[in-house]
Amino acid sequence: MTGAWEELERPSPDSVEVAGRRLRAGDAVRLWPRGSGDVFDLALAGRNAVIESIEEDLEGRISLAVVVEDDPGRELGLARQPGHRFFFSPEEVEPLDETARPAGAARKKVLVAGIGNVFLGDDGFGVALADRLAQRRLPDGVEVRDFGIRGMELAYAMHDGYDTVLLLDATPRGKPPGTLYVIEPELEEGELAIDTHGMDPVKVMALARAMGGELPRTLVVGCEPQTRMGAADEEIVMQLSERVRAALPPAVELVESTIAELRKTQAEVTGG
Repeated sequence: MTGAWEELERPSPDSVEVAGRRLRAGDAVRLWPRGSGDVFDLALAGRNAVIESIEEDLEGRISLAVVVEDDPGRELGLARQPGHRFFFSPEEVEPLDETARPAGAARKKVLVAGIGNVFLGDDGFGVALADRLAQRRLPDGVEVRDFGIRGMELAYAMHDGYDTVLLLDATPRGKPPGTLYVIEPELEEGELAIDTHGMDPVKVMALARAMGGELPRTLVVGCEPQTRMGAADEEIVMQLSERVRAALPPAVELVESTIAELRKTQAEVTGG
């Protein structure tokens, strides 16, 4: 018998078949709620929406979390805020062609993930950078999330329909503190260094790959730390060193320029 924790950690499917088509996060649908739905769902009948995620409960029932296209708070829905995210069964949606997607209604493209432990000095660089980026206006299709040390949650997110994942992290490589990097880590074939609680980028990628399916392209935007602490250290340091803190503004620019380059490359590949 499967335990409750194993059930909770089971990843949801990355696609579902509706009317002969495979639907994934980012696909456009039209909503047709059943007559038995609540008044809020019924008010959305005939509206176009984008699938934000595919969810599966403990009984195996599938539901689609959607964001309505013309909702003024659509960005809040894409950030998984309550009140702007609605749930429908696969039978209550109609798949739409890409041509039916309104202009500017971008699919989910890039996940910017801040990782690190804010109690270990400069290890909190990625979280601090994610906080700054979350306050800026980024292109449609870019989602910024703070994962902290939740490696399992990040591994699941890497299967959530993104084209690219940018990991923001402290990356010791022997350069002067505050040095910024853009790295594309690679997994060796057969690598099984899996740690469900670790936030080393390569270990998280290994865990995500072990879950099955194809991983999105993954880059690390990193900063050389000055303070290097481990989980065994008794001292708690809840602030970045001066050099790493000074690297945050140029790191914001580096992330934004990296996203712009990724979108340019994608447009050249797709001809869009």
